[in-house]
Amino acid sequence: VQLQASGGGLVQAGGSLRLSCVVSGSSVRFNDMGWYRQAPGKQRELVARIGSSGWTTYPDSVKGRFTISKDNAKNTVYLQMNSLKPEDTAVYYCNRPLSVAPWGQGTLVTVSS
Repeated sequence: VQLQASGGGLVQAGGSLRLSCVVSGSSVRFNDMGWYRQAPGKQRELVARIGSSGWTTYPDSVKGRFTISKDNAKNTVYLQMNSLKPEDTAVYYCNRPLSVAPWGQGTLVTVSS
């Protein structure tokens, strides 16, 4: 299984970014998928999850600002991030919460104040 995240960058507080994760070797149609982030000196945390049927869940820290979605035909998972805050700065990864695959390199999101 390979997970290739992209779309990160430098954005000002209040801005938006859309991350993409192309998955190979596994089907997003039949697996729960999640977006994780790891800030410097902190543990990796799950920030968005989408079930195989399309239900979604978020922690309070990003609820109302982040939206996870997927395109089964493209085998790709997305994370739309709005109203970004400096504390959202981290490397973002995608993976399967129920059957974790080898972690990809992630994509860096930097939010300036």
